[in-house]
Amino acid sequence: MRMLYIAAAAALALSACSERTEESAAATAKNAGDTVASAASDTAANADAAADATTDAAKDTAANADAAADTAARKTDAAADAAARTQ
Repeated sequence: MRMLYIAAAAALALSACSERTEESAAATAKNAGDTVASAASDTAANADAAADATTDAAKDTAANADAAADTAARKTDAAADAAARTQ
């Protein structure tokens, strides 16, 4: 009979342990999900910032290329005018 009580106590202890393990596993899974969601949100924000920076850089590059073309055209015109005056 004593063995039956010991077995019953062991079964109850394992049951409680199993319940705590389940709760811990659920909490761990929730934390992992929250971490993944946070990382995805951060990645999206970083991608948006990178896209904005790339757009700004492309606009600056286009403006610089336009200014360089204007400068080249002025210098070409100036050289043609100087050449015409020397002839």
